[in-house]
Amino acid sequence: MAVARQFQGPIDLHAHSSVSDGTETPAELVRAASAAGLGTISLTDHDSTAGWAEASTAARDEHLTLIPGMEFSTRVQYASVHLLAYLFDPADSALLAEMTRVRAARLSRAEQMVARIGMDYDLSWDDVLAQTTPDATVGRPHIADALVARGHALNRSAAFADILHWKAGYFQPHYAPDPLRAIELVRAAGGVPVIAHPATRGIGDVVSESRLTTMAEAGLFGLELGHRENKPEPTARLYELAAKLGLLVTGSSDYHGTGKPNRLGENTTAPEVLERIIAEGRGSAPVYG
Repeated sequence: MAVARQFQGPIDLHAHSSVSDGTETPAELVRAASAAGLGTISLTDHDSTAGWAEASTAARDEHLTLIPGMEFSTRVQYASVHLLAYLFDPADSALLAEMTRVRAARLSRAEQMVARIGMDYDLSWDDVLAQTTPDATVGRPHIADALVARGHALNRSAAFADILHWKAGYFQPHYAPDPLRAIELVRAAGGVPVIAHPATRGIGDVVSESRLTTMAEAGLFGLELGHRENKPEPTARLYELAAKLGLLVTGSSDYHGTGKPNRLGENTTAPEVLERIIAEGRGSAPVYG
């Protein structure tokens, strides 16, 4: 069903605030999006909707469109697969229960990793908490920031490339649902699911054609192929598969403030794709500023 276009471009559908691992509050993020010349932004904090209200108020003040969203942690065996979810009902009981379970697992994993790292480096759990905001989804980026603050790494990227790399021996996996289950939960909550940056590894490593076909049949909406971390060869193949399976393609920055080099609006989504997302989303509504 077609919808009247009330939003403006450019459109960036993947950004994080301090509610998860961004460095700006939800309001600061929205103001940064406005200053960057964006017309539409989506707040997609990890496994949390706690920033929606603040971002909504800021979007109205800035005359910007906000697409409420989330980046849902999922996993295929030991490989992480992130699922962007848009316009779902944040009070849906099944989805909320899974989000709560994932957040608890993230916290437990972070505590275990810090205990391991603390055996070899001057680092404590209090150091990590000092890098978070109340109700934040605590994760590895906060450990990275604590390592930087302690002088053990130059910046967050360096921490991930060294101490937080799985080869360093401190890495711990955490519980997350299979992406197929997450897609079903998001759709049941009225949301629209898109796989985030699916081409960061080889095409056959995690998102194989057979798995992607099953996901599409379960209600997957699209693939975030406009992303700086996607590799050229698997991205080209995924464009082919998206066309074959009727999946839409999005582009986003995956902005984290100063936490990553990604800049707002460096990749964007076509207006007609956002129209489809809004038409299919029935769990919550865009905020038009």
